[in-house]
Amino acid sequence: MSPRPPFRTIEPTFFSGLLDDPVLYVHTRPLGRGILIDCGRIHHLAKRVLKSVSALFISHAHMDHFMGLDTFIRSIHVSPRTVDIFGPPGLADKTARMLNGYDWNLTEPHWCSLRVHEVFEDRIAGWLFSGPEGFRWHSLGESPRADRVIYGARHLQVEAESCDHKIPVLMFRVTEQPWFQVDEEKLAKAGLVRGHWLRTLKRLYVRGKLEGERLAVPRRLGNGRVEETVEDAVRLYRSIRGERPAAGIGYLTDIAFTEENIGKVMGLMRGVTLLVCECSFLKADQDKARVSAHLCTGDVNLLLDRLRPPFFLPMHLSKSYIHHCERLYDELELPPGVTLVRLPRYLTPRPILPCEAVKPGVSR
Repeated sequence: MSPRPPFRTIEPTFFSGLLDDPVLYVHTRPLGRGILIDCGRIHHLAKRVLKSVSALFISHAHMDHFMGLDTFIRSIHVSPRTVDIFGPPGLADKTARMLNGYDWNLTEPHWCSLRVHEVFEDRIAGWLFSGPEGFRWHSLGESPRADRVIYGARHLQVEAESCDHKIPVLMFRVTEQPWFQVDEEKLAKAGLVRGHWLRTLKRLYVRGKLEGERLAVPRRLGNGRVEETVEDAVRLYRSIRGERPAAGIGYLTDIAFTEENIGKVMGLMRGVTLLVCECSFLKADQDKARVSAHLCTGDVNLLLDRLRPPFFLPMHLSKSYIHHCERLYDELELPPGVTLVRLPRYLTPRPILPCEAVKPGVSR
């Protein structure tokens, strides 16, 4: 049995084959909702999946990463909520142009809205596309960026870094938020006796209400007696907290193999549990990779050797290799401890041919 990534509250699903447009869905199990990274051709995603998306992250606006936005809106536009969309500079104008290609004269007050965020190196600029107003857009102003984090939710956060693909391209890191964990050795060393107080402590932690709370805690003394002591909840949890690091997902696509880009990759992706990374060309076609600002297998092998992610999923192979996709896997050099996640050539079935379609008036 192959090992499974140690995710606790998030569940990544790659809705693409090796040659399909890349689409990564990250489901948050406790909430029943998720985020979507890139949306090229997404007609194969079930409507219930698209309706569960709280935020959408676009690496760049090439067709194979962005054209599915209208499919996404078609599935959710009558939902009374606001969806956040993050992408590189210029995304709001491209979104406006896409939406302006449709007539919106039958809008309803309960339609959804889109909140588009353009991610710059030092700031984030926002616009609201109001569904009830036919997706008319309004500026939300700008806010400074203090770090790489661009999105935070109850169970995950998303960081972004801009790379060069002859245009700005965002790579993303999705990390589980820290969870309540207790180190049994620390518990025993402190002489603390398990009981209802641990459930209370966990409930306070989950609700974010540790500050200012005090708990009655049973503690075993040297003579074997158990005595209750009143403890500060924050200090108590810090003294018994487990230190297992939160798992993370790295998503990297369409970047040039340059010294500056690789430095940014190392800074953002180090320590990820699962690396989802483009591998568009084979090593023999390195020159093609350089001209089109993509990665080849030789480049990916270097990244794997430096990052050593426990799990690696190569994706976005050029369709020029449609008849010999397996060569990609033959050329990958996985360091010890790295598990390869293989994809089928295509995830979705081939298109229906005219001779296979049901025609009006013809029974089968």
